[in-house]
Amino acid sequence: MRIVLIGQQAFGQSVLNAILETGKDEVVGVFCSPDQEGRREDPLKTGAVEHNIPLFQPTRFRSDEAIEQFNGLSPDLCVMAYVTDIVPMEMINGPTHGTIQYHPSLLPLHRGPSSINWPIIMGEDRTGLTIFWPDEGLDTGPVLLQKEIEIGPDDTLGSVYFNHLYPMGVAAMIESIDLVRDGNAPKIVQNESKSTYESWAKAKDGRIDWSLPAQQIYNLIRGCNPQPGASTTHDDERLRIFDSGLGESVDPNAAPGTVISLGEQGFEVATGDGTVMVKRVQRRGAKKEPAAEFASAAGLQIGDHLG
Repeated sequence: MRIVLIGQQAFGQSVLNAILETGKDEVVGVFCSPDQEGRREDPLKTGAVEHNIPLFQPTRFRSDEAIEQFNGLSPDLCVMAYVTDIVPMEMINGPTHGTIQYHPSLLPLHRGPSSINWPIIMGEDRTGLTIFWPDEGLDTGPVLLQKEIEIGPDDTLGSVYFNHLYPMGVAAMIESIDLVRDGNAPKIVQNESKSTYESWAKAKDGRIDWSLPAQQIYNLIRGCNPQPGASTTHDDERLRIFDSGLGESVDPNAAPGTVISLGEQGFEVATGDGTVMVKRVQRRGAKKEPAAEFASAAGLQIGDHLG
């Protein structure tokens, strides 16, 4: 098939490389985001240039120029790998076999842009990925295939994505392309009665309320690690918290947010029903550092209050 790939970043590049390695189809064009001054080159662009594949970087995918460029490639299939812009229906419906897209959740659950963060934040123990046929809605099109994974009790956004949903997603894209080429790709309508949607997980969503149960706070920190980062305050300055764990100390008289122990691992903070061990932090304008080093440098003491 003649394939056009729309995507960005390392995931997009990995999907491109995987398609080329199979040698079954021809990638006739790559669309990715425009270059941004001061930022490194998009890895997908790098991959397209290395393989001498026609590259397009429209400022708006909905522009007449971008649509004309896309349709001029006469694609049999469009593959969307990590797309954050709105792709017009003229592109989605243009190829002979339509368009397939990767989404890192078990649709119709967790539609939206931060679909890996929210299952972890919400304390769920399973998630997965979906390859689907996009339509006019947001992550609402028919499902081609799905892969499910377990969210471990100590998994973070980073570990779920890089250890599972990234490599599985690349493999699922290739499996889906094979199904389309062979004429065996299903189109399973999503069950709207089970649909959920969450917007971007932003910095404000990561603010810690220490009066909540320890497990709930731990889930929030895990689901925001590494982005956008959970946060609290110390001496009226923002303190982002990354690596953490459920604490073991008990101090029934400590108010939520109180530092109740200091050690080599970091420091424990009282919550509504237990403690959270803080292991890695980041002060505003500084690099991430072990929590024990921060505590020593900042003069943190037992009895100090965060938040």
